[in-house]
Amino acid sequence: MTSQKEPQERSSTQTKVTGPTSWSRVSCPCCISSHIEPLVLIQLAENVQPITKQWIMSMISAPVKAGGAQLLVHPGEDMKGDMIVVAAPRCTLLSVTEDLGLCKPYQDGEMTAFSSEDRDNFCNIDDMEQFLTLAERQYIVKYQLYSMRALEDQRIPGVPAPKGKLKAREGILPKLEKAGVIRNITPLHDQKRLKALGKEWYSQKSLWGQPLDAIHAYFGGTIAYYFSFLDYYTLSLIPPAILGLLITFFLPGANLSSANKTDSEPAPPKEDDDQPSVSSYMVQAVFSMLWSTVFMELWKRRSAALSYRWGTFNLAEQFQEPRPGFHGELGSNPVTGRLEPLFPDWKRKLRIGLVSVPVVGVFLGLVVMGMAGFYFFERLVSGWHKGSGSYFTAVLLYIPSIAHIIYTNVLGNIYRNVALQLTESENHREESSFDYHHTTKVLVFTFFNNFAVLFHIAFFKEDLPLLRKRLSSLLIVTQVVGQFTEVVVPFLVDHFYTSSERNLKDDDPEVDHLQAQGNLPAFPGLFAEYIELLVQFGYLSLFSCVYPLTAPLLLLNNLTEIRTDAYKLCKLFNKPFSAPVANMGVWETAFEVLSFISVMSNCWLLLLSPRVKVLTQEAGLSSGKVLVFAVIVEHILLAMKMILAFMIPDEPDWVRIKREQIEYRSIQALKKQRVKRLQVADTLPPKAKM
Repeated sequence: MTSQKEPQERSSTQTKVTGPTSWSRVSCPCCISSHIEPLVLIQLAENVQPITKQWIMSMISAPVKAGGAQLLVHPGEDMKGDMIVVAAPRCTLLSVTEDLGLCKPYQDGEMTAFSSEDRDNFCNIDDMEQFLTLAERQYIVKYQLYSMRALEDQRIPGVPAPKGKLKAREGILPKLEKAGVIRNITPLHDQKRLKALGKEWYSQKSLWGQPLDAIHAYFGGTIAYYFSFLDYYTLSLIPPAILGLLITFFLPGANLSSANKTDSEPAPPKEDDDQPSVSSYMVQAVFSMLWSTVFMELWKRRSAALSYRWGTFNLAEQFQEPRPGFHGELGSNPVTGRLEPLFPDWKRKLRIGLVSVPVVGVFLGLVVMGMAGFYFFERLVSGWHKGSGSYFTAVLLYIPSIAHIIYTNVLGNIYRNVALQLTESENHREESSFDYHHTTKVLVFTFFNNFAVLFHIAFFKEDLPLLRKRLSSLLIVTQVVGQFTEVVVPFLVDHFYTSSERNLKDDDPEVDHLQAQGNLPAFPGLFAEYIELLVQFGYLSLFSCVYPLTAPLLLLNNLTEIRTDAYKLCKLFNKPFSAPVANMGVWETAFEVLSFISVMSNCWLLLLSPRVKVLTQEAGLSSGKVLVFAVIVEHILLAMKMILAFMIPDEPDWVRIKREQIEYRSIQALKKQRVKRLQVADTLPPKAKM
């Protein structure tokens, strides 16, 4: 933090900024402070002219009515440097807090939607570092920066046309990024707090528990929700892991003698095996269906409690400014009345129907081609093995599965980039809508890419030994590769690359600290992490009855996943911006969909189990009657699943009561405001009322 009157004054806990030029000044008396907290670093291109940098700084510090962000700026080293440091005055922080719909502790200790008119009744209102978390303050700065819009057609000083031409109401910051004037925008680390968080987080000796509140305060809601879900999911893997070990090593009938066969005829059960009522298939299938339901319902309750604790269950995104990438014809928003770009909904739907859907279909076709290639080479290698029976050909039996896994991973990486471009072209106004459509595209492909072969083996080939071999190959290969990329690669990068980049080289070490933060790679986001968890959940809930060791393997993997993900976030990447969120969004829906599909999958696998086949043959039941019976059982289990989900509320009673209290207080506050306006209107003379 730096004094407005004395630029050289520094704080020992914050990133420091030096230079002869002071911070921009504020006119509001309540925003004048002896200390300023640097929050965000803007890195400019090296060839940016000083006049361009001066114009950017003037727009950032300009009032919102003038198209600016109403923030505080510092030029870094000097006006010729390639960095701008940004902070936020008190009034801007409070104004955006209300716009976002954040809830904060009231005087009575309860969480209440923040209102500027009632600001004096909120706790810690005079200390912004206590009132708002670091992640919230930095996100507010980003929110304000991307809210800057040109009031009229103009040119950016020092930037040649057409790159430097701004249209009326066009976003200033996206234009500067597109023109190459701005290279990067990064929230600044607080090294002291980061070190303390890392010591408590990934360096702790205990296996369970994470400092979720500290993670939320430092990294924000999206990061905190992911790690909370990862922690809860890993803990929830203990019951199925114990069951899987019991089934594998103690329950008879778990390891069939046909485990290494590839033909569809299962081996009959041994005479000394237990009765089918305790078959490993039955136990694991029923448990998987019940576990997935209870798991998701209890997570939703946990998520609701977290959203209350973090004050994010009252967000109002639809009334905010459009997302930075949104474009269209300038017009008046019919809801808010603001002048902003408008884009017809029918055009967006047309782009989705005529472009996005066909492209997604092409990639799904590539998945089918990969699956056909897998079966071709599977038959080829199986023929070699039957002919020779050697150890070499036995090893080759796993080559088609490994090659197909590599193919699906490469195709998945290509598709993710294509899905992002498709969603960008659809031109969604809200960030949540953009994320929903983007995530949905990736989820459809991911589900098809990862599970199509397994479903085909189970439902069409009806080959449980092949399904078991395929699932074990997937788990072993993906976890070996995952552990290498999650543990070995981050260690090597941190030891040989990142550490050397941290060395101070400039004459001014404080400026070098800023440059070092900007030179770190950008955080890639949580997309790949959620996809990994979703695929894990699918393997466990859909197919674990044929391979009971699925849960123990996933548990071992996730115990290291928590620590390595935390380590990478703290040490190897720039700190990401994190928007306030109330839940996991569309990811939660994806897990629920898999939970329902697991009922159909497990019922079918149960029908294919050797014990059930023997029973039906001994009872003289036709295949049609067996199928009808399976459908009836499936519907019964689905009904039980829905009843169980209904009996477990999505949010605890205390959270529901708190939410209703907040809604009631909001209504009462609106009534008071209306009464005040009427009272003021009654005191005005007749001419003033007109």
